Amino acid sequence: MPKKNEMGLTTKIMIGMGAGLILGILTNLFLADVAFVQKYIVDGFLKVIGSIFVASLKMMVVPLVFVSLVGGVTAMGNVKKLGRIGLKALVLYIATTTIAITIALTLAVVVSPGEGMKLDSKSAAFTAKEAPPLGDVIINMVPSNPVQAMAQGEMLQVIVFALLFGIAITLAGERGKHVLNFFNDLDSVIMKMVDIVMALAPIGVFALIARTFAGQGIDLIKPLMGYFLVVVGAMAIHLTGTLSVLIKVLAGLNPVRFFMKMRSVMLFAFSTASSNATIPVNLKTAEEKLGVDNSVASFTIPLGATINMDGTAIMQGVATVFIANVYAVNLSLSDYLTVIMTATLASIGTAGVPGVGLIMLAMVLGQVGLPVEGIALIIGVDRLLDMMRTAVNVTGDAAVTCVIAKSEGSLKRDVFDSDAEDGVKLNALVK
Repeated sequence: MPKKNEMGLTTKIMIGMGAGLILGILTNLFLADVAFVQKYIVDGFLKVIGSIFVASLKMMVVPLVFVSLVGGVTAMGNVKKLGRIGLKALVLYIATTTIAITIALTLAVVVSPGEGMKLDSKSAAFTAKEAPPLGDVIINMVPSNPVQAMAQGEMLQVIVFALLFGIAITLAGERGKHVLNFFNDLDSVIMKMVDIVMALAPIGVFALIARTFAGQGIDLIKPLMGYFLVVVGAMAIHLTGTLSVLIKVLAGLNPVRFFMKMRSVMLFAFSTASSNATIPVNLKTAEEKLGVDNSVASFTIPLGATINMDGTAIMQGVATVFIANVYAVNLSLSDYLTVIMTATLASIGTAGVPGVGLIMLAMVLGQVGLPVEGIALIIGVDRLLDMMRTAVNVTGDAAVTCVIAKSEGSLKRDVFDSDAEDGVKLNALVK
């Protein structure tokens, strides 16, 4: 708990983000052609600091997920509860993704971004990576070498191995308790490491944002402003609409308080553009600020970071309509339904695959007969949208986690309703 006059972490991160935004835009406007600045500041100092920060977060992911999930599984006490939580998580993640892309398609059809736009579509070129068959994804969930899976950061394999290991500890009885005590102590040590990394977050966020906006000029957005704004608008509707209703109706919680407590997680996700890198922060926030028991959060947060892609689905829906408009292709109702189904299933079928957003979009475009090369038209602004959709993704993970925790009686309401959050009083804001 911060001292009375001490600035909270979220405030520090916001200051770092604001300073980075200003520095990045000014650098892009006035120093883009200065070789010294680009070489030693943008691609030197800022790149090094930002990369170290992201690497530090990713360093925490595998040990934190493995240790925390093993402890969470043993805390459940029975395999039936684990299966029940897993089923609820899968259903809710699929449902929110379906709603997200439906919102995106509806808004995109109404606004029609790209209609009549004369972009250089003939010279656009994009080569999409091939998505693995769903059967292979399911097979690859079981690690043949768990150590290798941890070394390579294969999160689905790490989750499966942690689940089996936790179940084995529970079934081992008295001998298993000795192993569990070690994991509980190790979890406390790893969480302390997370605290150390988070203390450096304002500096890391500053460097990441400054470098991003130093390279992504405002002029790059102008030709695609309609597409950009529709994606942002759909994300805003999903956050304030879908997720707020989810939190209020199914979890019985105050949505404003939820979003206030999620600020630091959303800022982390925005600056890193990586759901996996945000897992340590999201897991810590779910347990310590939202009041979710570790037995639930340790499973649903990592799983959500792997398969739940609300923000990505929104991008795909708007991008599909945008590319169709640019190429003057009329999509039918059955095409839109195909987009919804393909994007929803692809979020699971391409789980853990690098560049998953663009792979999913390539699959969607192929299903409705649109040229995959059209992705090149929007790739210029994809970095900024990637940052935003990652923030939406991790917020959806936390919202579903709260709903499941409430249904399982594993939500500490007094923690969620606590007034102080990073030194900021919330009561006046949520009434």
